[in-house]
Amino acid sequence: MIDFFKMSGSGNDFILIDNREQSLAVGNIAQFVRAVCERKVSVGADGLIIIEDSERADFRWRFFNADGSEVDMCGNGGRCAARFACIKGIAKEKMSFETGAGIIDAEVKGDVVKLRLTDPQAMKANISVMIDGKPLEVSFINTGVPHAVCFVQGLDRYDVFNTGRKIRRHREFQPEGTNANFMEVIDRHTIRIRTYERGVEDETLACGTGAVASALISSSQGLVESPVDARVKSGETLKIYFHKKDRAFQDIYLEGKANVVYEGRIWDEAYKRPQT
Repeated sequence: MIDFFKMSGSGNDFILIDNREQSLAVGNIAQFVRAVCERKVSVGADGLIIIEDSERADFRWRFFNADGSEVDMCGNGGRCAARFACIKGIAKEKMSFETGAGIIDAEVKGDVVKLRLTDPQAMKANISVMIDGKPLEVSFINTGVPHAVCFVQGLDRYDVFNTGRKIRRHREFQPEGTNANFMEVIDRHTIRIRTYERGVEDETLACGTGAVASALISSSQGLVESPVDARVKSGETLKIYFHKKDRAFQDIYLEGKANVVYEGRIWDEAYKRPQT
């Protein structure tokens, strides 16, 4: 049996496992992740986080999408990992942890976690991509993971799943692919956002790095200024802080709730079964 926490970061849900004593011993980690993240037949989650020892920070994490792919960063997952570490006594309220995207700083205040992200990279504005034979204008930025951002009208009615799936695998963003964000600007400090997430291969209720990407792209076009409230699909609000100098962004923070849903144990039956 494997002990775990189930947590939600503003609608993104994750399985978290403390593996500092190497208690997680499965032959195929990708298969394990896919099995336990599958909804209805197992725990179910958007992703799985493994906490390990680090020589550079309070801990090191490995983050896996629900499809078993390992990626460098996840904003809402990072906030859940920070609160998990605080609850388990792995780190104090102010901490740092090691990711594939670099060292991430975090501060936990009750169920609210503020995360400092690494500086964004590879920002490109106004890219025209062909979707269903029609040009669609998107912008691109890497906020720890790649994100395409598209301004749309009628966000509630927009076909996020089908359009997002096509952007996610578009040749413009190969070989890694990209997450796809669709957004509206409400005012100088408020945006609304829906996200199709790579690795989950569906729309999720929230995406932290996607909210940051959307805020920064909006700021680069002179539409918003820090701080920005990002209203996500779950109905919660993520707050993004940043410092803009010319066209560069620094001191980027993501803040929002990270809630414990339950604590449990994963039995062998949950992941040692044939995979379709």
